Amino acid sequence: MEDTTYRWSAGSGGRDYKKLARFLPLVLAVLVLVAAALTCFYTVDDKQQAVVTTFGKVTNVTGPGLHFKLPFGIQQVEKVDVNVYQKIELGYTTDENGNILTNTSESTMITGDYNIVNVDFFVEYKISDPVQYLYSSTAPELILRNLIQSQVRNVVGSSTVDSVLTDGKESIQLQVKELVAQILAEYDIGLSLVDVRIQDAEPPTVDVIEAFKAVETAKQQAQAVVNDSIAYENAQLPAAEAEVDKFLREAEYQKTARINEAVEQVAMFAAMYEEYAQDPDMTKARMYYEAIQRILPGVRLYINTGDGTDIQMLLPLESILGGQ
Repeated sequence: MEDTTYRWSAGSGGRDYKKLARFLPLVLAVLVLVAAALTCFYTVDDKQQAVVTTFGKVTNVTGPGLHFKLPFGIQQVEKVDVNVYQKIELGYTTDENGNILTNTSESTMITGDYNIVNVDFFVEYKISDPVQYLYSSTAPELILRNLIQSQVRNVVGSSTVDSVLTDGKESIQLQVKELVAQILAEYDIGLSLVDVRIQDAEPPTVDVIEAFKAVETAKQQAQAVVNDSIAYENAQLPAAEAEVDKFLREAEYQKTARINEAVEQVAMFAAMYEEYAQDPDMTKARMYYEAIQRILPGVRLYINTGDGTDIQMLLPLESILGGQ
């Protein structure tokens, strides 16, 4: 009885093993298909681009959305944040709590006029070419950091301490940005510069800081005086221009009056000369009598028409000249 049971159990186990052996390839095939399905698709968000490599060679760059790739390591996908501004802090670092920690080894620089200053820079950049970013260099961010630091020292070293600390910051920022952008175009490491700003600039000692603050205050006061002068000029200039215009109009009027008077005198002289030409003696006598009347106003003049012995021979001059 025991031997029969054993043989039956053994026979049953053998049949189960054979059934399992028949279904095993199918199970493995299903598992392979599931694994392939799980690794054939990938998603890229709107801030990324994905670099696809086939057997280690770049074959495609895909944008946001759901995409297909070959499974089992035939194709690999590397996602890169291309639409995200990233930052570099030079001369300082900001910890998780927002505290600013100074890095004097990066911020301390010497200016073109041999003064020492501490300058902190804030830099924004982004990935412009994901393929170059991933495969053209091993550490593109470190390259960019060293490049910016080099150009910052170059520009600050050619500037005066006054321009670094006061009114030359914008020019320095622009020069650094242009120089770094040119070199990045030559290196082609897949990064592009967005912005360069001087976060802070100050002398290394308290006394020097106070001195530069006093200089800056004096400049602001001087500019305020200049602005007040310009405002006063703008207020007074219209009145002065109106006064000048008045004088010019009066001078023009006097000029016209003098010209008219001269023309009138010329006309009178011409008329007098015409009369003189007709009868020179009579004209001379008339001019003489008119001159006497002007010189001796109120004197009654007579013209002797005879030999001077007969008073009846005297004629009043007024009747000739039209007087009363």
